[in-house]
Amino acid sequence: MKKYPPIIPQMPHMLHGGDYNPDQWRAMKDTIWKEDMRLAKLAGCNAMSIGIFSWVALEPEEGRYDFSWMDEVMDMLAENGMVAVLATPSGARPAWMSQKYPEVLRVQENRVRNLHGGRHNHCLTSPVYREKVTAINTALAQRYKDHPALGMWHVSNEYGGECHCPLCQERFRAYLQKKYGTLDALNQAYWSAFWSKTYTDWSQLESPSSHGERSMHALVLDWKRFTTEQFVDFMNCETAPLRAITPDKKITTNLMGTYPGINYFRLGDAMDVASWDCYPLWRNNMDDALVASRHGFLHDLCRGIKDGRPYMMMESSPSATNWQPVCKLRRPGGHKLYSLQAIAHGSDTVQYFQFRKSRGSFEKFHGAVVDHEGSENTRVFREVASVGEALKKLDDVRGTIVPADVAVVYDWENRWAIDESKGMLQENNYEETVVSHYRAFWKRGIACDIIDETKDLSRYKVVVAPMLYMLRAGIAEKVEAFVKAGGTFVASYMTGYVDDTDLCFLGGFPGPLKETLGIWCEEIDALYPDERNALTYQGKRYEVRDLCEIVHLRGAESLGSYEEDFYAGMPAVTVNHYGAGKAYFIAARTEQAFLDDFYRAIEAESALTPVLDCELPEGCSATRRTDGETDTIFVMNFSPIGRMLDIGEGGTDLETGKELSGIIELPARGVRIFARKK
Repeated sequence: MKKYPPIIPQMPHMLHGGDYNPDQWRAMKDTIWKEDMRLAKLAGCNAMSIGIFSWVALEPEEGRYDFSWMDEVMDMLAENGMVAVLATPSGARPAWMSQKYPEVLRVQENRVRNLHGGRHNHCLTSPVYREKVTAINTALAQRYKDHPALGMWHVSNEYGGECHCPLCQERFRAYLQKKYGTLDALNQAYWSAFWSKTYTDWSQLESPSSHGERSMHALVLDWKRFTTEQFVDFMNCETAPLRAITPDKKITTNLMGTYPGINYFRLGDAMDVASWDCYPLWRNNMDDALVASRHGFLHDLCRGIKDGRPYMMMESSPSATNWQPVCKLRRPGGHKLYSLQAIAHGSDTVQYFQFRKSRGSFEKFHGAVVDHEGSENTRVFREVASVGEALKKLDDVRGTIVPADVAVVYDWENRWAIDESKGMLQENNYEETVVSHYRAFWKRGIACDIIDETKDLSRYKVVVAPMLYMLRAGIAEKVEAFVKAGGTFVASYMTGYVDDTDLCFLGGFPGPLKETLGIWCEEIDALYPDERNALTYQGKRYEVRDLCEIVHLRGAESLGSYEEDFYAGMPAVTVNHYGAGKAYFIAARTEQAFLDDFYRAIEAESALTPVLDCELPEGCSATRRTDGETDTIFVMNFSPIGRMLDIGEGGTDLETGKELSGIIELPARGVRIFARKK
């Protein structure tokens, strides 16, 4: 079993720290900076992300660099036994650049150029911007390549947005020409004869716009693919000098969960380590189990972007998050639980935004390790320090994997296609649906990998692919081979409708998966929000809502049927024995209780093994990391009341060093971690 090396080799421990903005405090550096180092060590921090929005502090005038303050900070980190996750500053360009080179500013879809302001307000195509980014990144790499504090590179910050300027339009046309070769091929893929939209010259193609062309779905999809490729290309441009000058330093950029604007599985190709910014909307009641399961999914998604390698939780808030609709405080014990949830799902870091609260501007009330009060004498600081203590005892867990026999498919391009589909429901809730299927496994303590359509399926026992509306080239063949070889595949309504150019499959849905699933889906009924139907499965009635697909058996057998409307009695749950495996189809959007019961049956027949051989109480989860010889078990209680659970043979409690076994108590928002030999 593989154990991965440290993300930062000179720091062979779990990384603990946060976004540090010393350039905001240069006027008080003699007192604030030294105090920050004392407080960081007191909190058990060993890594600081620095320089993220520091361009103007590093280059106050074009071509004139000032690294003196950064030198001091890097030296302080090294002297205090910490490492720098050193950022490139491209997330926010200086005012002097916008003023002198207005072409670096983005153009919105209405074709109006932005003014200077905000962040990420830059054109990814602009030769000037790329030149300036390359210059400062080269200067940073050359200056700090041998500095003992340099741990790794944090490129830009939260990539996102689009630019519709003339430069990007020309680049988009070049992208389309390379992809399709001829206008005839493009027009066929776009089905452009509809509404007389046929293109007769490449110059006629433009990016989608709310006051221009927006109804041609294949164009919208290609624009989103192009935008992803823009970010991949821009990131490669950013990292070229870093890789050339510091080839031994890993590179990441912080992602944002399921942010819809970029296909993160593709962007992952440009980075060495995946990282993301985790900001759950905790409510401090029983609903936190739903929040926890969704964020378990998001943690697993980040891990999946680099095929199961340990990832980084680059940002989280130790207290209230200022941009959320309700800036709720973390309850006592909550911060430790939420931090260790990331570790349980494969992160090798707990990092925060921010270390010290900004004194002014947009994030002055965002949670931080150090409050405006400025000392260690706050509840939040003590909570952070408790996480630091816990992480010190997890050195053996660092680099281990989360083994999974189940894969859940979440595919960005599929989401884009569903969002543009204009049928069934205007809000089809793809992400919510995928998470609901994932939740059934999470509640049982069964690990899942989150993958997209491009990934290999053969390593899994069970693959779940809800609403696989778009079948990209090769996925149907992979599914067929997987099932024939003995795998279990689960699909749902809205599967196999279009190909990767958004053309509907002819011959009936689910397109090229008809034979594997053994069904033909003739129609799909959309229900109003207050409407309900029901299905019967294994003698039990379950409510269904939103979407009900009308299914005909073509080799499959019915396991459950609709109860109401003109399709009452028709199949609602089917299975097809295909080769050595099985392919299931769930024809309607069901209540969670159905998914829980359905996947319990899949668990039994597929010999899936939960982390613990017991029923997990409501609101609790169990996760395992392993190096192949020792399993580390995390049991977590996300409910506001204490729970009892049976951990069986148990193991050594990594916090107390004592042996645990049998029935234990998990307090409200409590977590226990124990290790046992396999």
